[in-house]
Amino acid sequence: MHFDGEELALLDVREEAIFSQGHLLHARSVPLSRIELRIAALVPRRSTRLVLCDANDGLAERAADILAGHGYTRPFILKNGVQGWAEAGFELFSGVNVPSKAFGEFIERHGATPSIDAAELNRLLREKADIVVLDSRPYDEYARVSIPTAINVPGAELVLRVRDLAPSPRTLVVVNCAGRTRSIIGAQSLINSGLPNPVVALRNGTMGWSLAGLACESGKNQRAPSPSSASLKWAKAAAARVAQRFGVKPVDVRTLKRWQAEAGERTLYLLDVRDPAEYERGHLPGALSAPGGQLVQATDQYVGTLGARLVLLDDAGVRAVITASWLMQMGWREVFVLAEKGVETGRPAAPLLGQWQWPQARIEPAALRKLLDKGAATVVDVSLSRAYRAGHIPGAWYAIRARLARALPRMALNGATLVLTSEDGILAGLAIPEARSLTDLPVACLAGGNAAWAAAGYKLEASDGNFADEPVDVWLKPYERRTGVTSAMAEYLAWETDLLERIDRDGTCNFNFPAAKT
Repeated sequence: MHFDGEELALLDVREEAIFSQGHLLHARSVPLSRIELRIAALVPRRSTRLVLCDANDGLAERAADILAGHGYTRPFILKNGVQGWAEAGFELFSGVNVPSKAFGEFIERHGATPSIDAAELNRLLREKADIVVLDSRPYDEYARVSIPTAINVPGAELVLRVRDLAPSPRTLVVVNCAGRTRSIIGAQSLINSGLPNPVVALRNGTMGWSLAGLACESGKNQRAPSPSSASLKWAKAAAARVAQRFGVKPVDVRTLKRWQAEAGERTLYLLDVRDPAEYERGHLPGALSAPGGQLVQATDQYVGTLGARLVLLDDAGVRAVITASWLMQMGWREVFVLAEKGVETGRPAAPLLGQWQWPQARIEPAALRKLLDKGAATVVDVSLSRAYRAGHIPGAWYAIRARLARALPRMALNGATLVLTSEDGILAGLAIPEARSLTDLPVACLAGGNAAWAAAGYKLEASDGNFADEPVDVWLKPYERRTGVTSAMAEYLAWETDLLERIDRDGTCNFNFPAAKT
């Protein structure tokens, strides 16, 4: 990344699906609708220089007002929005997680990462060849859809656990994901570690498998076991070689505490790259769970400030070193590893800006049920559309919080109390002032949101329901589409492979792939 040396957070405040149609390369998607939920973790230092992007439609000004009201002292607005950027001759990018996706293509090209196509892998599996398929995605993605025989080993865990899964150096190791990036990075991680086995990435992952007319499986739960002592010993030696090759540096607790004391002047991200279950059993206070494979795959979802300092935590050391080596090749200059896990348990609540609890406007599920039975309430659900479709209060209207002004006139309000809800009630609470400014009707918030409604034993309806706004709040993955899934998969894979040329034109990435030391 090329910038003037001062930290910078580039934030696009449009809804995610709109963002995905064209945005600046290093922009983070932080929709105005959810900015209070995301910004404190993504950009923790309030004096960070912020540049806010929109469609020159006033969203950036609204975001700047919110951020300034919560102590962010340096918000700037991109003049004329993203269209102004394009009209000035600069590149816009479609899709999401673009820097990470382009980086995967860069590594395949410069590392000459070997791959295998679906038809060849299927042939080897049918012939019962000496082969092991390792799925490098998080467990929930793996359980949803997977390649036959695949074992779930999320990306950062591969080097740590592979020797127990492929003890013979003759076993062919195939790494897959849904598309390309995590397959490539996972396979190259094993190659960089010095694994003696032949290693290949499954070209185009489960999408490529489906496009080849082959059947995926679902509901599998075959996960890699904890590493044996022999596997751990090998993995630590491999990590030491990777650290030497890529210049990964350790940091001690004393230095970390000094950096934490400097967090008001210099942004520090403390990221625990272990499996989420390990994180919940014990982590350092202030550390965020950022499983290493996902941190590389979607860096922009965890780290909002360019030029920040990153410390990766992992008691075994292996996962942190492998992850750090990739982040450094992506262009992050100050990445360090610390072999600690800490004693804080559970998953802390995400930091939140703003008031969301309104005791005078709080309504319990039972009271709402009575109002609905009498036709005296209109429920407006500001959850993500994905969550709304999966389950909402029967009769509830879907709306996007930042676009309530356009959604409310489309609803049949009939003088009833307006009751806002969301996944857990927090976003609905944040939306109370906006809703009150847009209607003369009484406005309430469902305590605990849809989760509390379900916990009280009331039905949630899985359907398209009542849409008072277009569902532009989420970018849908190809397999989440209602129609045209096959064409969406093909288009997505073509988009990934075309990224490098556009990245080169943009010229703001500093990817590198150091040659192996001899």
